[in-house]
Amino acid sequence: MRQLFDIAQFDSYMEDNRREVKRARGGLPVSLWDTYSSFANCYGGVIILGVKENEDKSWRTTGLKSTDREKLLKEFWDTINNRKKVSINLLSDSDVEVYEVGEDIIVVIYVPMAKREQRPVYINDDMFGGTFRRNHEGDYHCTRGQVKTMLRDQTDDTVDMDVLDHVSLEELNQETVRGYRNRHRTLKAGHPFERLSDAEYLRCIGAAAISHVDRQLHPTAGGLLMFGEEYNIVRHFPDYFLDYREMLDPSIRWTDRLQSSSGEWSGNVCDFYFRVYNKITKDVKVPFKMEGGDRIDDTPVHKALREALANCLINTDYYGACGVVIRKEVDKLIPENPGYIRTGKTQMRMGGRSDPRNKALMKMFNLINIGERAGSGVPNIFNVWEDEGWMPPIIEEQFDPDRTVLTLLFKEKSAEKKVPKKSAEKKVPKKSAEKKIMPNTGQQYEMILAFMEKNRWYKAKEIEELLGVKERRVRGLLRELLAMGLIVEDGITKGKKYRKL
Repeated sequence: MRQLFDIAQFDSYMEDNRREVKRARGGLPVSLWDTYSSFANCYGGVIILGVKENEDKSWRTTGLKSTDREKLLKEFWDTINNRKKVSINLLSDSDVEVYEVGEDIIVVIYVPMAKREQRPVYINDDMFGGTFRRNHEGDYHCTRGQVKTMLRDQTDDTVDMDVLDHVSLEELNQETVRGYRNRHRTLKAGHPFERLSDAEYLRCIGAAAISHVDRQLHPTAGGLLMFGEEYNIVRHFPDYFLDYREMLDPSIRWTDRLQSSSGEWSGNVCDFYFRVYNKITKDVKVPFKMEGGDRIDDTPVHKALREALANCLINTDYYGACGVVIRKEVDKLIPENPGYIRTGKTQMRMGGRSDPRNKALMKMFNLINIGERAGSGVPNIFNVWEDEGWMPPIIEEQFDPDRTVLTLLFKEKSAEKKVPKKSAEKKVPKKSAEKKIMPNTGQQYEMILAFMEKNRWYKAKEIEELLGVKERRVRGLLRELLAMGLIVEDGITKGKKYRKL
């Protein structure tokens, strides 16, 4: 959090989605608590009291004096500890600092991102009317749906572990169950679950559980999602929808499409996964490789695509709007799902922490060697893309409605253009040839990150001079580094600055 504000950089700051200034001349502004809720429910941020934003977006102090300090701080701590005003105090004394700027003072409040079990953070004792999120440079009221999502995400038992007392095991698609069991048997011959009846097997993998109501075995929500029929699934998850769109010919709207609601197949998560996986991997080139006399048709790209598809389905908020959409285009694959990223975008990119939205689904996929539980799935995808020489994947998080979008580009990084030596000598002037020998995209990323010093802001112009490329190219590189969570930006348009995390 401390990297968001440095008093030495005061004259260069502007408001953005992580920084907010308040005048605070007549005491604490009412809007302070909207911003506190916003920052806490997103990725955290800094609120600076005693500062006003000028028309050119620069900052100036508003005349708070040292004599105002104690009164302002007392009012702040009294209010934040008042449960009728703020649902939870996330701050300690070290999160509030006072600085002198010329003859004035400013109060800097560092608001951390609330933990999953602490959200929603709301104000005025009104959960549905007083919960805010941050959107660009403003605070906005969360919808009832967004608040309900935060409430569902509070517990360690995920919603797919709920026992559905009104659903019988007979309502599951037996063909899907048999297919799943056959895969499990093939992959893990002699597994202890192999000899169990279907009912006990479903119980052991988390697809069924004993109800507290009638003490009978019923499907869990995860079991219904994985093995149910679409018309039964939507009774429990009204917005449930799985959609695969293949758009390989610009003259045709869809070259192929698969929808859970078509009525032509079960429409469940398990069948959707395998049908879609076969479609997205049919164009993956498989190198000839032998192991123990058998040809191995699995590659790191196959494994990465399995991870991306499973990660999308496992982390979906099945109560969320717009459903799961998997788009396959000529040079990209875009899995997107309802629900914000529970660990945050930066942590998702770094890995090392697993916090699935649907633990039962994750277990069922893990049992047939799909997905992993170490939080390293997404970093592994990035590593495979790097090894293939492709442009880095892009992670996006959208709000209202909440969606997570992963863009996997099957595009090579800007490779050096190879010119035959004799041809280059005869036809290409020396200066022109030199221009063609440019670092590829991966090298340019490394050059930018190596050039940037911690806690210092840089303008795009400085990066242009470093790389010797046009402004448009530099801004594209910076956008991609932002999407990867490796740098942060500050300001708008021409005043934008960038800093390494």
